[in-house]
Formats: sequence, C-alpha cells, structure tokens
Amino acid sequence: MAVFAEEVKLAGYTTLRLGGPARRFVEASTEAEVVDAVRRADAAGEPVLVLGGGSNLVVSDDGFPGTVVRVGTRGAERVAGEGGRTLVRVQAGEEWDPFVARCVERGLAGVECLSGIPGRVGATPIQNVGAYGQDVGETIVAVRAYDRRAGACVTLDRAACRFSYRHSAFKGDDRYVVLEVTYALIESDESQPIAYAELARELGVATGARVPLKDARAAVLKLRRGKGMVLDPADPDTRSAGSFFTNPVLDAAGLAELARRVADRFGPDTAFPRYPESSGLDGAPRTKTSAAWLIDRAGFAKGHARGPVRISGKHTLALTNPDGGSTADLLGLAREVRDGVREAFGVELVNEPVFVGVRL
Repeated sequence: MAVFAEEVKLAGYTTLRLGGPARRFVEASTEAEVVDAVRRADAAGEPVLVLGGGSNLVVSDDGFPGTVVRVGTRGAERVAGEGGRTLVRVQAGEEWDPFVARCVERGLAGVECLSGIPGRVGATPIQNVGAYGQDVGETIVAVRAYDRRAGACVTLDRAACRFSYRHSAFKGDDRYVVLEVTYALIESDESQPIAYAELARELGVATGARVPLKDARAAVLKLRRGKGMVLDPADPDTRSAGSFFTNPVLDAAGLAELARRVADRFGPDTAFPRYPESSGLDGAPRTKTSAAWLIDRAGFAKGHARGPVRISGKHTLALTNPDGGSTADLLGLAREVRDGVREAFGVELVNEPVFVGVRL
C-alpha cells in the first residue's frame, strides 16, 4: 500500500541535499500505486512531481506546492531475444547502478560504460543518460508510461522517445510518467567498442577496441570516482547533481565565433575540444565542444567557491553543496559560471539537471 505524508522536506531525497517541503508526499511501491497517486493529484488539480533517486534535481528552497510521487517499484525480467539481442524489462524504481552491475555479471553488454551513475531506471530515458561514449538511447527499445493526457498506460517505441543528446520526448514535458523501460542488450563477455578516448587510455587500448565487460565497468568507476561522480557520504564533492551543464552543441556560425574568441583570448594556435555531432533539423553539421574546458578557461577553477557552495575540487562540471548551502546559493554560483562563459566565449551553457520551481 502507498504511504502518504505531508510537508516532507525534499532535501533528504536529492543528492544535492537541497529542496524545501512537498505539500504532499507519496511513496509508491507498485505500478498501480504510482498511477493511482498521479491520477488522484490530476483530478484534484494539483501539480505533480515524480521522484526517483533525486540525483538529477534542483528543487526550490520553497519546496513543491503539490504532490510528490516517489517511485519505488522493483523488478527486472529477461525476456525473449530480438535481432541477436536480449530484451530486459525493468521497473522504473530499480536503482540504476546495481542493474548495470547485474548486466555485467551476466554477460549483457550495452550499458557497461554507464556504471556508477546514481539514480533510478525511470530517469534514464528522460535525460537520455549517457557517459563515456554510451547513452541509453542506443539500447532502449520501449518505454511503458502513464499518459496523463489520455489517462491510460501506453508503450512508446524508440522512435517515439525521440532521443537526442541529453534529451528525449519525456524531458521538459510532464505528460508521461515512466513506469518501465525495456533495454536490448547483447549477450557477450566483452564490452561494446570503447568510443571514449579517456576511457580507452585508462584501459590501455585503442578507441574502437573491445575489453572484458568487468574491465570496462571497473575503469569507468575508477574515472568517475576520481571526478567525484560516484556517491560517497564521506566525500563532500559527491554532494552534487553530477554534471551541471551539458556540453554545448554549436552550428557553423557558433563554432566560428568560439574559434575567434579562443584565438583572441589565448592566441591563434590554441586548440579547443571539438567533436562532430549529428546534424540538426535543418541537416546542417554541428559540433560539440566541452563545457568543462570553457568553464575552466573562463577562469572558474576546480574548488571555486561562492559562499557555502562550490565547483567540485575534482571536476569542473559539478556544482556541489558541501557546507549546508541553499538552492539559492547554488543557483547564484551557476549563474556566475554561465554568465562568465558567455562573456568570455559567446557560448550559452544549459543546465543538465531538471529544475523544480527555479530557473537560471
């Protein structure tokens, strides 16, 4: 049975340890309880916030003036293969990293480079979670969700999910409540080709090589720990929402302007990170650059502090709350960084975490 409470402080349910009280808080442990809680709130005209692991949320100090539904559903089922792949159907409330660990142990490749990411399965399609050359959009074949507009449960295939870089049909639109995700994984003791140069260097292989699944997972966890990206109660640098800004994707004009500003600032021979990205809706080529590089070169070093909050001492992209700050404090730091990068390079950084009741 679902558990109901009132005026529950959300700081205890987010990895940033920030957020004021929810007017109503529901712990739902079955799909039926999740759907019922959302339906009741919708019928009452209340705002709804669906909460998983809280690892990708920045919640207002004022809290949430409606119903928070925390998804605690559990279960994963291996079903029939499809096109040489094994389908695994997973409930939205399953913790993500333990699921990845089980896949590695059982010889299922496709998510090994996503090891160590906090949060729950239901959040992965929303953000099209990715790291070290993999993202979940490559393996997700179906998402079962409650369609609040239709008042019914529906299944969206990969095309309907509209995956793109750190985005999907679910992000920025509260129409769908993710209930279950189906991944198509490859039966293999070896990883998918290692696409990320840093990971390849850590493994001592060339990009494109395959390595034992356990080696890939171990290397990713080592790299993430070194950047404070694996949750550790003893490490204040992990009190974050992971990468706070997405890597900018620039059109030709934006790339030319960045190149001009880098040359003006550091000299004409200065290189900056650039990676080909899929074309935009107009078919024009685009290029991804590094938000971390831009932040650092704009003068914001690791450990840069603003009151009780700071940039991680391990990774420039993470904004941390080590000393009991507020959401207002964190947003002040985020604005300082965003505005500094814009002034230096003409690039507008975009937040990666989901904002609840706040904006930059």
